Amino acid sequence: MKKITMLLIAGLIITTGIINISCSCSSCSKQEQASVPLDVLNKSNEFIIGKTGEEFFNKYITPDFVRTKYTPPYYEMAYRFFMPEKDYVVATIKFTVDSAGNVLKDREIIGIPDCKNNPSDCNFNIDKENAIQIARESGLKAGIKDWDVRFIWNPQLQKYVWHVLSTLQESEGELGYRGSGQEAIINPVTGELIEIHDWHVR
Repeated sequence: MKKITMLLIAGLIITTGIINISCSCSSCSKQEQASVPLDVLNKSNEFIIGKTGEEFFNKYITPDFVRTKYTPPYYEMAYRFFMPEKDYVVATIKFTVDSAGNVLKDREIIGIPDCKNNPSDCNFNIDKENAIQIARESGLKAGIKDWDVRFIWNPQLQKYVWHVLSTLQESEGELGYRGSGQEAIINPVTGELIEIHDWHVR
């Protein structure tokens, strides 16, 4: 989505100082309406731009007012990160700000790629099929069902990764779900296998 749309909306309501976005579709009827002061939105935008650079932000990142939450006095800001030319790059950026738009650094900051300081980290050249092939060649076991393959934010690495999960055993009974398998973590820029290890739910 182009930022022109957002600028037009902001221009129409700038006299109120509030951006108020609501859903009109039936699937959104149960979602809370998000009202974000314009100065808070601008500060939040600038926080992301500080990491991604303005060009990258304008091209690929848009506010997601449906997922944005307000719990006085804090706003949990949500943004959609999507690269149309690489349709596997779809993610949500989240962080919390106070009523003045200041980011709460002691709360989780999710999904902001550091393109400004490390431009190569945002060249996501490895697609889903490549990730599957790399996991297979790295020895990830086939398992009992199709692999769960996701492009996700890794909070430990503070980067996006391909997460490929294979299930070797699973059952569900009185004690709930139990399962085990392997997971591979792959660098979506270089194709490097970062880690492969076992997982268990008992």
